[in-house]
Amino acid sequence: MQPQSGPDKPPNLEHGPAVEHVTSAHELLQALRKRIGEHPELAEAIVKLETALSILTVKTGGML
Repeated sequence: MQPQSGPDKPPNLEHGPAVEHVTSAHELLQALRKRIGEHPELAEAIVKLETALSILTVKTGGML
Protein backbone atom coordinates (compact mmCIF):
# COMPACT_ATOMS: atom_id res chain seq x y z
CA MET A 1 0.00 0.00 0.00
CA GLN A 2 1.36 3.41 -0.97
CA PRO A 3 1.58 6.10 1.69
CA GLN A 4 -1.05 8.78 1.26
CA SER A 5 -0.20 12.43 1.26
CA GLY A 6 -1.65 14.42 4.10
CA PRO A 7 -1.25 17.91 5.48
CA ASP A 8 2.34 17.17 6.51
CA LYS A 9 3.30 15.16 3.41
CA PRO A 10 3.83 16.53 -0.12
CA PRO A 11 1.44 15.32 -2.84
CA ASN A 12 2.60 12.50 -5.09
CA LEU A 13 5.09 14.18 -7.43
CA GLU A 14 4.01 12.23 -10.51
CA HIS A 15 0.52 13.74 -10.19
CA GLY A 16 1.78 17.27 -9.52
CA PRO A 17 1.63 18.56 -13.11
CA ALA A 18 -1.83 17.07 -13.67
CA VAL A 19 -3.16 18.67 -10.49
CA GLU A 20 -1.67 22.02 -11.49
CA HIS A 21 -3.25 21.86 -14.97
CA VAL A 22 -6.66 20.90 -13.67
CA THR A 23 -6.54 23.57 -10.99
CA SER A 24 -5.49 26.17 -13.54
CA ALA A 25 -8.25 25.12 -15.97
CA HIS A 26 -10.85 25.30 -13.22
CA GLU A 27 -9.68 28.78 -12.18
CA LEU A 28 -9.79 29.98 -15.80
CA LEU A 29 -13.32 28.66 -16.27
CA GLN A 30 -14.48 30.30 -13.05
CA ALA A 31 -12.88 33.63 -14.07
CA LEU A 32 -14.53 33.37 -17.48
CA ARG A 33 -17.88 32.69 -15.80
CA LYS A 34 -17.49 35.87 -13.72
CA ARG A 35 -16.49 37.92 -16.76
CA ILE A 36 -19.21 36.82 -19.21
CA GLY A 37 -21.88 35.72 -16.76
CA GLU A 38 -23.79 32.48 -16.79
CA HIS A 39 -23.65 30.55 -20.04
CA PRO A 40 -25.00 27.01 -20.54
CA GLU A 41 -21.89 25.67 -22.30
CA LEU A 42 -19.56 27.19 -19.75
CA ALA A 43 -21.59 25.77 -16.88
CA GLU A 44 -21.53 22.36 -18.58
CA ALA A 45 -17.74 22.53 -19.01
CA ILE A 46 -17.29 23.33 -15.32
CA VAL A 47 -19.58 20.48 -14.27
CA LYS A 48 -17.73 18.04 -16.55
CA LEU A 49 -14.39 19.13 -15.12
CA GLU A 50 -15.63 18.70 -11.56
CA THR A 51 -17.11 15.28 -12.43
CA ALA A 52 -13.84 14.15 -14.00
CA LEU A 53 -11.95 15.24 -10.89
CA SER A 54 -14.34 13.29 -8.69
CA ILE A 55 -13.92 10.16 -10.80
CA LEU A 56 -10.12 10.50 -10.78
CA THR A 57 -10.12 11.00 -7.03
CA VAL A 58 -12.12 7.80 -6.53
CA LYS A 59 -10.01 5.80 -9.00
CA THR A 60 -6.73 6.94 -7.45
CA GLY A 61 -7.93 6.56 -3.88
CA GLY A 62 -7.52 10.26 -3.27
CA MET A 63 -3.89 10.18 -4.36
CA LEU A 64 -4.31 13.02 -6.85
